Amino acid sequence: MASAVEQMAANTSWAALGKATDLRNRIFFTLGLLVVYRLGTYIPVPGIDGTALRQFMEQAGQGIGGMVSMFTGGALGRMGIFALGIMPYISASIIVQLLTAMVPALEQLKKEGEQGRKKINQYTRYGTVALALFQAYGLAVSLEAGDLAHDPGWYFRAAVVITLVGGTMFLMWLGEQITARGIGNGISLIIFVGIIAEIPAALAQFFASGRSGAISPAVIVGVILMVVAVIMFVVFMERALRKITIQYPRRQVGMRMTEAQQSHLPIKVNPAGVIPAIFASSLLLLPTTIATFSQAGSTGPIMSTILAYFGPGQPLYLLFFAAMIIFFAYFYTHNVSFKTDEVADNLKNQNGFIPGIRPGKRTAEHLEYVVNRVLVLGAAYLTLVCLLPEILRSQFAIPFYFGGTSVLIVVSVTMDTIQQVQSHLLAHQYEGLIQKSQLRGKGKARKRKGPARR
Repeated sequence: MASAVEQMAANTSWAALGKATDLRNRIFFTLGLLVVYRLGTYIPVPGIDGTALRQFMEQAGQGIGGMVSMFTGGALGRMGIFALGIMPYISASIIVQLLTAMVPALEQLKKEGEQGRKKINQYTRYGTVALALFQAYGLAVSLEAGDLAHDPGWYFRAAVVITLVGGTMFLMWLGEQITARGIGNGISLIIFVGIIAEIPAALAQFFASGRSGAISPAVIVGVILMVVAVIMFVVFMERALRKITIQYPRRQVGMRMTEAQQSHLPIKVNPAGVIPAIFASSLLLLPTTIATFSQAGSTGPIMSTILAYFGPGQPLYLLFFAAMIIFFAYFYTHNVSFKTDEVADNLKNQNGFIPGIRPGKRTAEHLEYVVNRVLVLGAAYLTLVCLLPEILRSQFAIPFYFGGTSVLIVVSVTMDTIQQVQSHLLAHQYEGLIQKSQLRGKGKARKRKGPARR
């Protein structure tokens, strides 16, 4: 028997969007800030030779240029003020989350509620500034080495660093505003829009290669079918769950004795989501980007070695990418997204137990055993989705970068955004029901007659 909440969620109609004024305002606010982000990707960094940069990015589009453009919304290819994108903030937030799981002082700070959360967010911002400064300076030096600057020197480096760091901090602020006053998932939506914005140009280039005969029609059809199959596979795996039966004994609530209840503890096949893929990609993007830009001028032995072994499609690149995905899938799940000790303690405090398993330590051990086995499938799924397009692209030399990480981000953000909108619509329906019940109560109160006089 479905509950009232489940029935209301099933009956939620998109036609109710016109009546939900608050949700409509949130959607318009989100779209406005995303338009601001897209306009910022076209504002260039001062001191860049636009013609030389355009020629270089056309040559590098087969390699790192296409990959990084997907994550920065094309801002890196145009060397806009948002060229670093939001990746420094993502890397800093993941590092802080991992440190929170390992450092007792930060873990205690996380348990202090709203004040602790604000302090952790402040540390994340400091980490974002540090990472952005490092990446911006490395990018400025590599731009000088690639002869892409009008007037090289410390003034050019300072201008690039200040502009790029300011752009990243502004993007971080935009994401926080979308999360607080928009429809949520601000940082994810910024990455999502950046990826979606580059797809039409990548498709046009892909089909142009087909018309020129560089790619056979069979490969074009195969790539389209592969993208559709990968999207369907990602949707299926992101919704896949491993349910563990939870039993609640009979208990007395007030003067009434409740019957024993049975529920399920859902464990996602991929509890870490897209975090392992994003973090592994961010670790690989920086050295490869610097090596690629430095290649435009004089290539040193260190940069040439990095580009040779850690370039997209290279065996060492694929091996390191897969190892990072698997490592962060396990590490992030056990330390952030699904802590078995905390789940076991919560079940014990709620008088819940797994049939045949003693509460407490044995429950935590059983949950850890189940999660480890489920993560074998989840980590393999993430690795396969992220590496398969890389391998096919390097083997067939396809100038169409819609890799596994991009597919994961697009599908996950789309599903999360739809759930956010549905939750707002559900809350709007609840408010309507409460208002109707209050109006009915007032109407009955007016119709109620006073006591008869004798």
